[in-house]
Amino acid sequence: MDNHEKMDHSKMNHPQMDEDQKVHPEHHEHDNHHEMMVVDLKKRFLFSIILMLPILALSPMIQMFMGVDWRFAGDTYLLFALSTVIFFYGGKPFLKGAIDEFKKKSPAMMMLIALAITVAYVYSALTVFVLKGNDFFWELATLVVIMLLGHWIEMKSVMKASKALEELAKLMPEIAHFVGENGETRDIPVKDLMEGDMVLVKPGEKVPIDGIIYEGSSSVNESMLTGESVPVDKRKGDEIIGGAINGEGVLKFRVNRIGENTFLSQIIKMVREAQESKSNTQRLADIAAKWLFYIAVSAGAVTFIVWMAVGSGLNFAIERAVTVMVISCPHALGLATPLVTAVSTSIGAKHGLLIRNRAAFENARKINSIVFDKTGTLTEGEFGITDIHEVSATKDGLLTIAYSVELNSEHPIARGIVKEGSKKSLERLEVTDYQNITGEGLMAKVRGRDTRIVSPGYMRSKNISFDVETYERLAQEGKTVVFVLEEEKLLGFIALSDIVRDSAKEAVETLRSMDVESIMLTGDNKRVAAYVGESVGIDKVIAEVLPQEKASKIEELQAKGRIIGMTGDGVNDAPSLAAADLGIAIGAGTDVAIETAGVLYNQGIIISPALGAILMSLSTIIVSINARLLKAD
Repeated sequence: MDNHEKMDHSKMNHPQMDEDQKVHPEHHEHDNHHEMMVVDLKKRFLFSIILMLPILALSPMIQMFMGVDWRFAGDTYLLFALSTVIFFYGGKPFLKGAIDEFKKKSPAMMMLIALAITVAYVYSALTVFVLKGNDFFWELATLVVIMLLGHWIEMKSVMKASKALEELAKLMPEIAHFVGENGETRDIPVKDLMEGDMVLVKPGEKVPIDGIIYEGSSSVNESMLTGESVPVDKRKGDEIIGGAINGEGVLKFRVNRIGENTFLSQIIKMVREAQESKSNTQRLADIAAKWLFYIAVSAGAVTFIVWMAVGSGLNFAIERAVTVMVISCPHALGLATPLVTAVSTSIGAKHGLLIRNRAAFENARKINSIVFDKTGTLTEGEFGITDIHEVSATKDGLLTIAYSVELNSEHPIARGIVKEGSKKSLERLEVTDYQNITGEGLMAKVRGRDTRIVSPGYMRSKNISFDVETYERLAQEGKTVVFVLEEEKLLGFIALSDIVRDSAKEAVETLRSMDVESIMLTGDNKRVAAYVGESVGIDKVIAEVLPQEKASKIEELQAKGRIIGMTGDGVNDAPSLAAADLGIAIGAGTDVAIETAGVLYNQGIIISPALGAILMSLSTIIVSINARLLKAD
């Protein structure tokens, strides 16, 4: 029995994580944290909005506005009790956040919110037990509810953005065919694999982990990982990447990387680093909140000092200072921004746009270079027939034979031929004795005749003559050519390539009219990239770039002063999408005004706490209505 079989995999403390953590455990914990925050904010919001209703009904100020009188003995104490609950329970996330910001000596949004609700609560409590004046309990309640709603919406959007990394992890299969030293295979969880283990991959399966092939040959589709549109031939000694799709052959390989060292894990790491590096642009609201905090505290203090200096009395001075604080409360900043984001994101989704980063999207107007991935972006991401050259058969006859044979194959080239044959409703000829010629093509009997669909290498090895000049021209255009033989006689050849999207040329022309440079950044070979670039009119082509190099290429362009928009659809594009100034995956600011009371006092104009609260709340209502009225042309 081999060493692997002697181990109890269920009890091993293996570097590879269990299936939902197998790529990055810290990412899993990070997502759980966000998910718990979303649930917690929702619970606090719902509880607080229920408490807010009786607080509004009991508030003397609200009753005065409504022209009703629901006062009763002890109502202010009940109002105080309900407001105390909403302050400590609903306001806890903001109070806790403020403490954290205070410890870091970096006041931001949380300290501004905490300042507003604390001032409202403390002053209102004083009006119940000590001072004579109007309470702000209703303002405290609405502020807490609105801020909880805003942060709940924001956290939900953060959760959606973090799902991208989860999708990368899902690319990996959960089970691997482990090969023992005696040659027998058995299925084990991928998480239990170790370096040096032998693994078998069957035709059409995903490669479960990185390794080096020691037996077999096949074509492997790595397009989702590397951007290489043409399946790559793999044989003994070649490296194979976890997440790639095996073609027609059986492969056996030894695991050479596990855990965080795997190719896909490295891509996930780069995506996370790029996302974190983008967080600087998302601190603008915190910067605004920091200055609002300083201004609110300073303005409140100055207001208090001035009114005390002119002999207006303690109660009057406190009331004016509190009014300043209330007007500074960031209702609009806390609610309107997430609300605008939610509404505009919904509008964008209806038009095929998924907006993950609002700040980046708003800066799209500054972009002067758009970087395109090739496979699946400028192209369809699948093979299609571009040329048919008949030699001793008609075009339809040649295609009919190829179509009938390729119906038995799952190779991407075969799918391209089958798709064309199906579109033309060609006859399905009788095919027997179908075999795969490893690395060279297919053979079968079609209507009893020996038929082969083979590569240029086979033609050369058998010294079968063909139009080399035409073949070379097609090859220079990045096309894959297959030859159809019948009884070793050449019937003709078929050229296929990754089909360019109809809309790609139009998009590039539109960008050129806007003086925006178009750049192709692809892992595909230079010949293919050059042909596609020329077909669509791309300004600059950067080819044969490994996934881990794509983000650095973006950074090189940015270092030259280019403001980059990047568009792509593959896993290999993820780091560069995150590193670009604007990442586009295929598949309005709020003004906060602060006014200080007292300056217009000699003209008989005073902004009372009640009026201050109304003005502040009115600004929130206006921006919220404005957000809801957003519509696309």
